[in-house]
Amino acid sequence: MSHSGSSPSAETHVHSSCQHNNNSEQQEQSRMAFSETQIKDAIHREQNMSIPTAFRLYSKAISWSIVLSTAVIMEGYDLLLIFSFFAFEPWTRKYGKLQPDGTYALSAAWQSGLNNGASVGEIIGLFINGFVAERFGYRKTMIGALFLTIVFIFIPFFAPTVEILQVGLILMGIPWGIFQILPVSYASEVCPVSLRGHLTAYINLCWVIGQLISSGVLRSLLHRTDQWSYRIPYALQWMWPVPLIVAIAFAPESPWWHIRRGNNDGAKAALHSLTARHANDAVDLDSAVEVMVYTNKLEEKATRDASILDCFKCHNLRRTEICCFTSITSIISGTTLMGNSTYFFEQAGMDPTNAFDLTMAQYAIGIVGIAFAWLIMTRYGRRSQYISGLFLQFIFLIGIGITGVIDPGNKNVSWATGALLLAFSLVYQSSVGPLCYSIISEMSSVRLRAQTTSLAWNIYNIFKIINGVLTPYMINPTAWNWQAKAGFFWGGLCLLSFVWAFFRLPETKGRTYAELDILFERRR
Repeated sequence: MSHSGSSPSAETHVHSSCQHNNNSEQQEQSRMAFSETQIKDAIHREQNMSIPTAFRLYSKAISWSIVLSTAVIMEGYDLLLIFSFFAFEPWTRKYGKLQPDGTYALSAAWQSGLNNGASVGEIIGLFINGFVAERFGYRKTMIGALFLTIVFIFIPFFAPTVEILQVGLILMGIPWGIFQILPVSYASEVCPVSLRGHLTAYINLCWVIGQLISSGVLRSLLHRTDQWSYRIPYALQWMWPVPLIVAIAFAPESPWWHIRRGNNDGAKAALHSLTARHANDAVDLDSAVEVMVYTNKLEEKATRDASILDCFKCHNLRRTEICCFTSITSIISGTTLMGNSTYFFEQAGMDPTNAFDLTMAQYAIGIVGIAFAWLIMTRYGRRSQYISGLFLQFIFLIGIGITGVIDPGNKNVSWATGALLLAFSLVYQSSVGPLCYSIISEMSSVRLRAQTTSLAWNIYNIFKIINGVLTPYMINPTAWNWQAKAGFFWGGLCLLSFVWAFFRLPETKGRTYAELDILFERRR
């Protein structure tokens, strides 16, 4: 009797429980359907947003992105000092050795060591960034790196020997590695699709501006022979960090960083600080945050508890390949001749004054090239611009190699070499140079961005170390003494880069991160 009396109650409870579960499932499906609708609307809005509208609505995001990117000007300035000092007599007299012809020079081994010391530090900095930026945020990580820069500058400024100078460059390379990647990630996350390529490419402009300033400072001190001729350029590095620290302290955090940490309210507040709020067509914050959450969950399914190993799993392997090979291409396609241009021009037969003047012209032309790149990327895709640039670079590098065969000591030939390197610089800065940053930031998934970009730029620095070993031996008269004939070597590697890009590089222009996730999952 008791058993039959309890059955209706049990059945009612089971029925009520099933009905509750069905309602929960329906609510979840409804929420997911709403999310899918939102993501489709967001893709449509972003893809059809004009550049003037994007500038108007995201003017604050653009401004903060430019502020963080300014640290790259400092890095470009610092790194060019290393290469340019090899052709700077007061510096070589301090750290070099007396040669049989009465001049002072640093050996090819030490030139390689100083080049690579900074690269080793950058590798350490990139690994640190991958963990620290995700835990503490982009803003705090950037401020910490700037504080380290202030401290580490003391070492090269007071370095009594080349060995101490080497230690200083390794330590300074640590914050440089953070500057190498963090502003790119920030720019790619705070700006809409229509501006993503322009602001990530702006990073390359910052590099060139820093290098131009560095060349100008050394050119102005060329006829000074005391110790301050090389201490002043080191001291000028202190002018960057303090104002940047003050400015970045007020910068909003990336809304994507908040989303990855499950803080939707923080993402909404950050987005509010990054966009115009008094326009009729102001960004819908709730909709934008919903789209970010959807995109993050889409990636979370494939990369739960994301680690660097996930970069090599499933469809992420293709994304990692593209990011890594793009970074490698930017360093093996002949750019090392630009970085060592002052020393390269001197070994090609120019006097120091003309060598520094031509180096300044090279970086001034580079600025024009980047402006040209912005115009091209507005109308054409990343892929066609990148591949065309590699092909033209190959032609100019072979031309440089030919000038090394034709009467190497002739001054007219040395000027021809300089002209070809200027043309190479124009092409590089209007294609491969700025697009490298755009492609790497776009190809990496949102959840694995810190890991993928750190890996890509570490690969870049490894190849930069290899370049740093080879290039001084190619150019240095006390070593292989290839001079302009080095163009043949880099031209061959540039051709291989062109072949890879032609067959493996997809188009990313105008695609949102959610759309790229779906396309890679479908292996397109």
